[in-house]
Amino acid sequence: MQRSIFWALNSQGNYPKALELAFSNLKIAEVLKYHNLSSMALAYQFIGLVNREMEDYGNAIVHLRQSIHLQKESGEMLEDYFSAYCSVAAIYLKFNQLDSALWYARIGHEISPKSGLTSALVGNVYEAMGRNEMAKAYYKLGIQATKERNNIYLQARLYNNLANLLYKMRDIDSSIYYASFSLQMCQKYNFGEFILDASKILMRAFELRKQPDSALKYVKVMLDAKDTIFSQARTQQALLLDFNEKQRRQEIVTAKEKYQNQLRLYGLVGLIGIFIVLAAVLYRNNLNRKKTNILLNKQKQELESALIKLKSTQKQLVQSEKMASLGELSAGIAHEIQNPLNFVNNFSEVNKELLVEMKEEIKKGNIDEINAIADDVISNEEKISHHGKRADAIVKGMLQHSRSSVGVKEPTNINLLTDEYLRLVYHGLKAEANSFNATIKTDFDNLIGKINIIPQDIGRVLLNLFNNAFYAVNEKNKKQIHGYEPTVTVVTKKSDNYITIAVIDNGNGIPQKTIDKIFQPFFTTKPTGQGTGLGLSLSYDIIKAHGGEIKVNTKENEGSEFIIELPLT
Repeated sequence: MQRSIFWALNSQGNYPKALELAFSNLKIAEVLKYHNLSSMALAYQFIGLVNREMEDYGNAIVHLRQSIHLQKESGEMLEDYFSAYCSVAAIYLKFNQLDSALWYARIGHEISPKSGLTSALVGNVYEAMGRNEMAKAYYKLGIQATKERNNIYLQARLYNNLANLLYKMRDIDSSIYYASFSLQMCQKYNFGEFILDASKILMRAFELRKQPDSALKYVKVMLDAKDTIFSQARTQQALLLDFNEKQRRQEIVTAKEKYQNQLRLYGLVGLIGIFIVLAAVLYRNNLNRKKTNILLNKQKQELESALIKLKSTQKQLVQSEKMASLGELSAGIAHEIQNPLNFVNNFSEVNKELLVEMKEEIKKGNIDEINAIADDVISNEEKISHHGKRADAIVKGMLQHSRSSVGVKEPTNINLLTDEYLRLVYHGLKAEANSFNATIKTDFDNLIGKINIIPQDIGRVLLNLFNNAFYAVNEKNKKQIHGYEPTVTVVTKKSDNYITIAVIDNGNGIPQKTIDKIFQPFFTTKPTGQGTGLGLSLSYDIIKAHGGEIKVNTKENEGSEFIIELPLT
């Protein structure tokens, strides 16, 4: 999940793009690995946060609760997830469902007691419940936490919360003290909204003290803060109007250019038409009509005969190619599925014999022998399940291989897409095996910009190449070669007509005798059960559909380099 990009989009109010990014990462987490629950939980959390900002509170609670459920199922109580509980608590507080709000807020505080935000939220709920002493205690706890983390913004908010609560409790001196402290801090760091809150508390406190001069002083501060906030809003509005005007002018220029291009095209078509007419007249006047007709009829007959033969030959070639491809594919499917099915059938027969033997031992009352047979049956059932899942993976891979893409090409930043999938695969493998480790090197050409591709399909290609590269370096690393450092390097480069993406590993390389087979369906160099042999075949078809090429350079015991070439247009 690209957290920094998400938070930037969310803080800018670009909620559609933030939602699109969150849903995209959710799909990647689901496809990459069914049990990658922590990534799915984080994606659901971000979706819920955007729903809350858009005031779609029903969907916000649904997605946030799903995030909490997946987080619990994953068994990882990460500190990041406290915001899911806090967001649900804030929604319940908004609708005055205080018991539910307190329950979620307290869990968020247990996960992250030092964040300050959780202390503020628990204090808000207690204040709404009228339990002022508890609210005051949590506000002070939050102030201490924000001081330790140097979170000035949240610290100013907590000082205002505490000052407002003390005003309600009629502890006017303490209220003035904390509000004054907050005001100085907010003026120093230009926290406009909090300046407004602090000055309002001070105005009301001095009014209660019957000190109109001091109250008037903070009325002026409050009015200045309002002017500043409104001025900022007007500035943003003016910038937006200026942007809209520039966009309107650009549309006018584009429309004019389109109209002029149409005029040029019509003129060119007219000239071509005139030349065609003149050529036809000259041809007719310079040739004898009778001889021409005879010659044309003869040529027509010859062409028709040749066309009939060509169509017949073409149909035969197409049919032969289809049958050859179908036969090769069917043989591959039969061979791949037959292996796990043989295991399933063999172990099933063995289990049948073992169960018959168990019945005889049950009659004899031989408990030790019964337990031994039961252990054998359980072991065989595990093997049956394993090979059944292998067959299932092969079928799913074939369905994915045969599925036609329904994506639409769109301008895409290939560097961002490549980097996102590279990090995603690496962290997914790290989550699967803590011992896994590799060095990642990148060299991205910033001149590439955006190109028209189907990002989901290219993502599938990158996902497969990165998985293969990390698998290769990990297998070589298991040999414990002295001085070996597993490394995967990704390079992008722009040329005149196309861009290249190179995925380089320093693994064991691919044997020369198998290099011509790696793009064939069902061919794999991985051990049985670790690959279906459909990844590179699917990648080859996707790149070809984009009008590109995929190549491989390899040296045994030194590594491999896969190169993708994609056209710029």
